[in-house]
Amino acid sequence: MKVVSTTNAPAAIGPYSQGMICGNLVFCSGQIPIDPATGLIAEGITAQAEQSCKNVAAILAAAGSDCTKVVKTTCFLSDMAHFAAFNEVYAAHFVSKPARSCCAVKELPKGVLCEIEAIAEL
Repeated sequence: MKVVSTTNAPAAIGPYSQGMICGNLVFCSGQIPIDPATGLIAEGITAQAEQSCKNVAAILAAAGSDCTKVVKTTCFLSDMAHFAAFNEVYAAHFVSKPARSCCAVKELPKGVLCEIEAIAEL
């Protein structure tokens, strides 16, 4: 296994890695919408979904992969009322339409509206 780390995505806020490579796959930890350059979180589901997608893409790039090679995502929303707006942003980034699970959860770290984790081929 190999740890994936990049300054182009937020640093881990707990005892975990941004990503791990195992065999021919890269596993991205859940990415919340923290802007890695500023540490700030944008307001609204559209901006937050966009930043979460960018953070996943940055980790994939650091591993030598990209969003077109994603085979599975798991998406967490703070409210299913955000589902349509989230999907619009998500679809622009994950154009290969990977397998996906999406659910609403009671709460996400730092009070964000969404989180995305991904598994991709190298």
